Amino acid sequence: MTVSERHDMPVQDAKVRARNFEEVALGYSPDVAIAEAQRCLNCKNAPCVSGCPVNISIPRFIGKIKQGDFEGAYSVISESSSLPAVCGRVCPQETQCESKCVRGIKSQSVAIGRLERFAADWHNANAETEICVPVSNGHAVAVVGSGPSGLACAGDLAKKGYKVTIFEALHTAGGVLVYGIPEFRLPKAIVEKEVETLKRYGVEIKTNTVIGKTLTVDELFEDGYEAVFIGSGAGLPRFMGIKGESLKGVYSANEYLTRVNLMKAYEANSQTPVMRAKNVAVVGGGNVAMDAARTAMRLGADNVYIIYRRSMDELPARKEEVEHAQEEGVKFEILRNPVEILGYNNAEDRRDVKNGFVRAINVRRCELGEPDERGRRKPVEVAGSEYDIEVDCVIMAIGTSPNPLIKNSTEGLAVNGRGGIVVEEQSGKTSKQGVYAGGDAVTGAATVILAMGAGKTAATAIDEYLSSEE
Repeated sequence: MTVSERHDMPVQDAKVRARNFEEVALGYSPDVAIAEAQRCLNCKNAPCVSGCPVNISIPRFIGKIKQGDFEGAYSVISESSSLPAVCGRVCPQETQCESKCVRGIKSQSVAIGRLERFAADWHNANAETEICVPVSNGHAVAVVGSGPSGLACAGDLAKKGYKVTIFEALHTAGGVLVYGIPEFRLPKAIVEKEVETLKRYGVEIKTNTVIGKTLTVDELFEDGYEAVFIGSGAGLPRFMGIKGESLKGVYSANEYLTRVNLMKAYEANSQTPVMRAKNVAVVGGGNVAMDAARTAMRLGADNVYIIYRRSMDELPARKEEVEHAQEEGVKFEILRNPVEILGYNNAEDRRDVKNGFVRAINVRRCELGEPDERGRRKPVEVAGSEYDIEVDCVIMAIGTSPNPLIKNSTEGLAVNGRGGIVVEEQSGKTSKQGVYAGGDAVTGAATVILAMGAGKTAATAIDEYLSSEE
């Protein structure tokens, strides 16, 4: 292997992994990690750092791996990131830090994400995080949501001496990391370990608490919290509004993945019901669509179809996720747009067990037209090109929006037309004094690392705000 070639990530065999929920990527060995780290040019200006939303000192941590100091590498990453084992697995490094890598100009970029994962995994297997709980500064902050933005904000504030309480709507902390991302991409034990580390810093987590219903933001202030960070994510699913979406066997990707991931419906003795369909259509082309499709395959489907209205070149999902889906047998029906979901409807016999269930999805062929306002070529449907794909389950993975509970219950909190909370970009400050927000609750569905960056930004702004008040 030449220095220009990055080291491949070992993975489970596609035919084997397509029927289990064990992690697909197996991780670098120490020797391979050192060899990959040696490809780093240690650039003086470190352009890779500018591509990282949380500004990890990338050349420093890679330099530690070169020396065989794996714990030192983890320590460097932890200066900026609260979730290194998570980010090393799910962040789109290819469009962020790795896209800025100088090595990538003439050859393949350094595998920064894989090295981050290696350092975190080595630490988790061989060391224990040393916790130095800071002296309390006497201030209390409430964090709404325990997803990546909430965890990042809580972690940074706790390390500054704040009493931080996280309020989580579900019964388990982790947000999208536990309900949205499948076990085969992100083992839940890793998320649990990161959450436990925050608790050791003194962060309190109150689950089964829906802010906007159980408590309001104003009531949090009345309870003594001096600032509130809203990182409640974007959990409200979107549908297309086409005929047949109310049939049995139609899921939002959020519901489908939550049942499988958080509620363990894939386990043999699980009490959580979920369809183990034989023919599944997943509408959408993002990472969530890939997660849903690959999950359906693991639940025993014979045929899984991704239905996407643009071409393969426009798929928004990570290239690695698309390749893994193809290797596992997922079929791509590209340049197709759903028109109607068809069901069984035997009007003469209402006792028919198939009555009201999905039997097919009708799709129409598309062609790519002129670019839209974002520069993406707009799909144009071809009249008269409809045909049916026989399926018994349809999963809608076309995006999510912020839940309106918080905005509806919080006076003076400005939101935009998409339901996202309006904030000052440099601080995360909202229109309501003492309230900050970040992550998907602001932007709509985005990436884990961007949400973490927003949480860190807000933590800095909250610290400045409460320090000035003092």
